Amino acid sequence: MSLVEFLKGSYNEFRHKVEWPKWSDLQSSTIVVTIATVILALFTFGVDELFSKSISNIIGMLINVFN
Repeated sequence: MSLVEFLKGSYNEFRHKVEWPKWSDLQSSTIVVTIATVILALFTFGVDELFSKSISNIIGMLINVFN
């Protein structure tokens, strides 16, 4: 199989056999992904802040114990 045949076959498959989503489906999927990303980012931020403050408190207590 030559490269030209491969490219022709790939083009034919993309053009005639692939079912592309409709524009409205893409928009709704984009909204869902955006909302999920924001929720995940807020969750990650919250957990990071919680761990950061917890570790700072633990280190502060250890410094006070040994001083």
